[in-house]
Amino acid sequence: MATRDARSLPPDALEALRRRAVAAVESGASQTEVARLFGVSRKTVGVWVSAYQRMGEESFRPKRRGRRPGEQMALSPAQQAWIVRTIVDGTPDRLGMPHRLWTGQAIVELVNREFRILLSPATVSKYLLRWGLIEERRLLDNRRGAGTVPVPRRGMRGVSGNEWIANAEILWLAWTRPHAPLHPQRGPVAGRQNLMSGFRDYFGDVNVLVAMSNRGVVFFQAKRGPFDAKQVTEFLERLMAQLGKGLNVIICGWPLQYYGLVRTWPQRYPNRVSVRFTLT
Repeated sequence: MATRDARSLPPDALEALRRRAVAAVESGASQTEVARLFGVSRKTVGVWVSAYQRMGEESFRPKRRGRRPGEQMALSPAQQAWIVRTIVDGTPDRLGMPHRLWTGQAIVELVNREFRILLSPATVSKYLLRWGLIEERRLLDNRRGAGTVPVPRRGMRGVSGNEWIANAEILWLAWTRPHAPLHPQRGPVAGRQNLMSGFRDYFGDVNVLVAMSNRGVVFFQAKRGPFDAKQVTEFLERLMAQLGKGLNVIICGWPLQYYGLVRTWPQRYPNRVSVRFTLT
């Protein structure tokens, strides 16, 4: 029997099909048998069963693809919370994805794989701001303030004996904590735009290492609790592996106790890493 694209079905019919297929698997039928019975692919049945195990009844409701003006958000609150927890629990390669660190594109692929919802990278950036995980605007402000000339000058100072590497990727690097409010009268991190209030109570003491390239691409890693020296260094190594080139790193927000660590990077990775600090 030829398979069909179940997503083309009316919402009520799709919900009923999902329920029947999952019920059949839960009753002991194999996913291959269920796929043949209902005329869908075995992969589709697997996605439905996995979603049901994670989300329960919520998984049966058809999801919109993307977001149009006037429509509700593409991701439900339960889906958003699941994505944040997944990001905090580890890097994307842990999930079998071809990325060493989280990026907008990695999250696009994760959402499409898990929920069959196609988001644009721009929409993902809005979600990251809404969740309080990443504030691209602050990184952009730091980047504009520091300048982007090949050798940083005004407002920046280098590490003694640390040469700026030609043809290397320029990255602005920061260590943030999403639950820390910018102002006591505003919500976590992004104020009114962050609708997931109580971030710390819900997700724990989350810390984020985030880097923005000269092209505006954001790479990040999150975890509960502070990073230790080994984890910070592994983040740097993941950046080098993902980008496949040397790094000119500009530190624009960093705990004082780890300044000594980043100053050792040029000696530890000669001709591969250069470090600068913005003056605040």
